[in-house]
Amino acid sequence: MGYVPRLKQEFNDRVTPALQEEFGYKNVMQVPRLNKIVVSRGVGAAVADKKLVENAVEELTLITGQRAISTMSKKDVATFKLRKGMPIGAKVTLRGERMYEFLDRLVTSALPRVRDFNGINATGFDGRGNYSMGITEQIIFPEINIDRIKKIDGMNITFQTSAQTDKEAKSLLKELGLPFKKN
Repeated sequence: MGYVPRLKQEFNDRVTPALQEEFGYKNVMQVPRLNKIVVSRGVGAAVADKKLVENAVEELTLITGQRAISTMSKKDVATFKLRKGMPIGAKVTLRGERMYEFLDRLVTSALPRVRDFNGINATGFDGRGNYSMGITEQIIFPEINIDRIKKIDGMNITFQTSAQTDKEAKSLLKELGLPFKKN
């Protein structure tokens, strides 16, 4: 058999039985799963300098291990000198093994490098079992070389799960290792 990421193995061995016991699922297929992780980054200053979007794409590619794409604006906004179809950000959608690898790196090496870190807010749930969080500095990822950074920017990370409620999704993400703040 091939390579299986550590977190995926842990999900199959430990997380699935724990969630099955906690919520009383009769079938293993009822247990919520992590479907995808979307890492996105808006570059508002890209209206003046197109090179900034290319830098954002390069950094997201380094961080996630998968090629990022640039996102285009959907409509004209005269006050921002923005035209429809201009590159304005970058994003990556991770699924499968790359998703578990990224989550493992995020939890074990990136989040502990945040200054004065007490955990992540549990307020980012959308009511349908998905969770979004923001990161203020891309330099917390060990893949980024601080000397080559032109500007410190943040990014958004969205976890899309198959959970029906926020409580199920929070339990799933907590079991996978996301350090939520204590209330």
